[in-house]
Amino acid sequence: MTFEYENRLHVTRRHFLRDCQVGIGGLALSLLLGDRSNAQDRQANPLAPRRPPFAPKVKNVIYLHMAGSPPHLDLFDYKPELVRRNGQDCPQEFLRGRRFAFTSGTPKLLGTPQRFGQHGQSGAWISEAMPRLATIADDLTFIKSMYTDQFNHAPAELLLFTGSPQFGRPSMGSWVTYGLGSDNENLPGFIVLVSSGVFPSAGNSDWSSGFLPSVYQGVQCRSEGDPVLYVSNPRGMDRSMRRLSLDALRDLNEMQVAELGSPETRTRIDQYELAFRMQTAVPEVMDISREPRQVIDMYGAQPGAASFANNCLLARRLLEQGVRFIQLHDWGWDFHGTGAAEAITEGLRTKCRGMDQAVTALIRDLKHRGLLDETLVIWGGEFGRSPFREGRTANSPLLGRDHHPFSFTIFMAGGGLRHGITHGASDELGFDVGDNGVHIHDFQATIMHLLGFDHTRLTFRFQGRDYRLTDVHGNVVEAILA
Repeated sequence: MTFEYENRLHVTRRHFLRDCQVGIGGLALSLLLGDRSNAQDRQANPLAPRRPPFAPKVKNVIYLHMAGSPPHLDLFDYKPELVRRNGQDCPQEFLRGRRFAFTSGTPKLLGTPQRFGQHGQSGAWISEAMPRLATIADDLTFIKSMYTDQFNHAPAELLLFTGSPQFGRPSMGSWVTYGLGSDNENLPGFIVLVSSGVFPSAGNSDWSSGFLPSVYQGVQCRSEGDPVLYVSNPRGMDRSMRRLSLDALRDLNEMQVAELGSPETRTRIDQYELAFRMQTAVPEVMDISREPRQVIDMYGAQPGAASFANNCLLARRLLEQGVRFIQLHDWGWDFHGTGAAEAITEGLRTKCRGMDQAVTALIRDLKHRGLLDETLVIWGGEFGRSPFREGRTANSPLLGRDHHPFSFTIFMAGGGLRHGITHGASDELGFDVGDNGVHIHDFQATIMHLLGFDHTRLTFRFQGRDYRLTDVHGNVVEAILA
């Protein structure tokens, strides 16, 4: 028996009155309001749907993470002055006291080789590498003043998805399902899809439940082969035998819960039961061949294959089935210029081609089905790319950019946002935030606000303190809200 469980055996009335929910006052209030998210309901069914404290603007999130971080200066953040000064030495005031992943000395400024144009009534600047996205410019909300504290992939991803650059914290999707539960008892509330054959640099920590109960961890599904590893019955076991085995395991686990009171044992019971229900629900929802041919072609998907396009179509299907948080990771956006595929000329256009089609199709499809107003779609990387040439390829005919945490661009679409706007800006060379900077924690606070939460109050007590996604930081970016 651990100290934690032994300590629970000696909880006093004073501890109960202090710690139950937010104290006895919180317990009384939850009873008066009929709050479905109280501790008893959560214990009975940790994924039961729950109301957020405030009226939400959206119910669901689709997070499209371009792992490696796309070169925003070649896609959305057009800098005529940088183009004019292409090839000049980078001014020392931009370099002094700063560290970069692969660049030292005095690098050369690098203007974009892509052609830009303004699109929609909003006049959004979008490069030729994203022609389809340009057609829905007025449905998008750009933030061009993002910045982060980390300049290497894994720490930057961890900060983005868990609020800390160190391993061990719960991911954003886990916090959301912890707060809201799931609208489909046969599917996880948080599903992850990975494309391009490579995990993100931080691995499955990007969708870990950390110190939250593990039932809130993201479940990775695959668009090729078995949708979920080990969810199928092993050879020689049919569904009735599986049910009999789970009943026996449940009885044993219930005995352990009664004796030790371990919350993870309760979680294990819930996970076994969810896996049993998923055996029927998952194969059906993951079969995109059920879609009309014109929809498959609109996304550029290929049933039976593994691709980002397939995953975008799957994201819409999962959303329709009540999955709360869907996280897509697509590797291949680390444009250092160390090879033709990583060059910001033709390599970038090639990489963008399928992504541009699939993301545009996803947003159009959600809008056509009336789902966009209740969904938040997010697109971006973990940081930006530098306005100068990457040091290792300074003498190469291939053009590439280094990691750049000081300013970058993301875009969003969906409910609760002002559409067709650009918030914030980088300076004239795209080096630093020029105005209205948005830190990663501000961005996280805004996502939680759209889902109906005060980010400072969705907390979990661990090791003697209350933790939250935004740590002790973050302010909602009110200017982008409708």
